[in-house]
Amino acid sequence: MQLAPAQLAAHLGKGLRSLYTVHGDEPLLVQEAADAIRAAARAAGHTERSTHQVAGAHFDWSAVLAAGGSLSLFADRQIVEIRIPSGKPGKDGSAALQQIAESAVGNDSTLTLVLLPRLDKQTKSGAWFGALEGHGVTLQVDPVERAQLPMWIRDRLDRQGQRVKGDEEGQRTLQFFADRVEGNLLAAHQEIQKLALLYPAGELTLAQVEAAVNNVARYDVFKLSEAVLAGNAARTARMLDGLQAEGEAEVLVHYQLAEDIRALKRVKDAINAGRPLPMALRENRIWGVRERAFERVLPQLDARQLARLLRAAHVVDGIVKGLRQSDWPASGWQALHRLALMLCRVCAR
Repeated sequence: MQLAPAQLAAHLGKGLRSLYTVHGDEPLLVQEAADAIRAAARAAGHTERSTHQVAGAHFDWSAVLAAGGSLSLFADRQIVEIRIPSGKPGKDGSAALQQIAESAVGNDSTLTLVLLPRLDKQTKSGAWFGALEGHGVTLQVDPVERAQLPMWIRDRLDRQGQRVKGDEEGQRTLQFFADRVEGNLLAAHQEIQKLALLYPAGELTLAQVEAAVNNVARYDVFKLSEAVLAGNAARTARMLDGLQAEGEAEVLVHYQLAEDIRALKRVKDAINAGRPLPMALRENRIWGVRERAFERVLPQLDARQLARLLRAAHVVDGIVKGLRQSDWPASGWQALHRLALMLCRVCAR
């Protein structure tokens, strides 16, 4: 049974299942989901808890199987928690998880909680994950995308009795907050909690948020690609400055920008050769947020623009490797800014 994280509270209010699997790479949201399940289990009388960290191919699964099959001496019910940081239980683990899933049916004395990282499609099609999903409840915890972040912040403020104004200033407040905490959801949660300590319940002003919220944003080159393809010049410049401050390698940033340009050129050439856009995107492994950006940008690109961008990417490749180029900045980061903003302008039209 699949369950969205937003449905978890209502589900737990109706009663517990014996098996839960939480998978995702956002530590805060995974922790909150697991905490909610543990709290509901304790309220239902599961007063003891054992934790098993699966490490390496030679992990002894017999202890996990024994824990799930034994009753506590001091309590009628227990929580057995299985953490698999790699997301790969191995051959023995696969068999053990299938056995655990099957034995969970009708077992009211033991609640099993399996914690996993983000899983790819192939892993989720495996027999062991299918058993966990078929005999229990699975929750896929997805990251909060940048476009969703202001509303996520608003909802969290609402939980602690605080809110921003309902006008344009309120929107600017949420956008400012999101810019300060992008890519660092745990720190965003802490900054929201800090506002509850600093100010009473009620309406927050932009000035109060600006004075209180620290710049704890963290960036990666893949999110930079998202900002560039969206034509968001301000966010692109801010992310490049952040990547530079964090010590990211110039060549890695250039690779991502150049790969976006090359991918746009490949898909455009395929369309010009008569390939349908969905097929061209699929053949070039473009999907998700990037796919939607390509669908928006490609109709407005022509061969001349793409050729100019490819030449610029070639020039910047030399600059970040130490070569000087006439009419271009000598600094690799300044050249990356120029290249990124060139692509931004084209994508924003």
